[in-house]
Amino acid sequence: MSWLEDLEARLESQLETFLAANPEQEALLRDQNDRDQRRDLLAQRRALQSQAERQRQGLLQLAEEIRSWQARILKARSAGADALAQRAEARVEALMLQGRRHWEELAALGSRFAEIEQGIAELAARQSQARRAAGGTDLERDWAAFEAEQDLERLRRRQG
Repeated sequence: MSWLEDLEARLESQLETFLAANPEQEALLRDQNDRDQRRDLLAQRRALQSQAERQRQGLLQLAEEIRSWQARILKARSAGADALAQRAEARVEALMLQGRRHWEELAALGSRFAEIEQGIAELAARQSQARRAAGGTDLERDWAAFEAEQDLERLRRRQG
């Protein structure tokens, strides 16, 4: 093991010891990690939305170009220019193949978007659960302080 790996292992061990002794710090660290992960997921979602919009625009342009070439095919056929019409049909087929690739890419973006949305929802649920648990901890602590105050008050009355 290199000195760097040894140092990293010792630091990790010290961090674990510190966090075990300070659960509130561990909760803060988890909360910060969750916020960072949420920020990253939201940035990825925005990037995917931009990519998807570019794909949709590309598909619309392809559809327009295909319509234009199909009109040219009809015009060439009606004028008896069969060789030109065949070349235009080949062009339409190539554009349609390109369109299918765009659709596949758009579908892949949709799948990735769904994964990111699921990750965001899971983080939100985990954060909500952590807040509820922390609220319960605060309530327990407050209740214990209330009971201690009540016991102290009873002792004062007996003494007084």
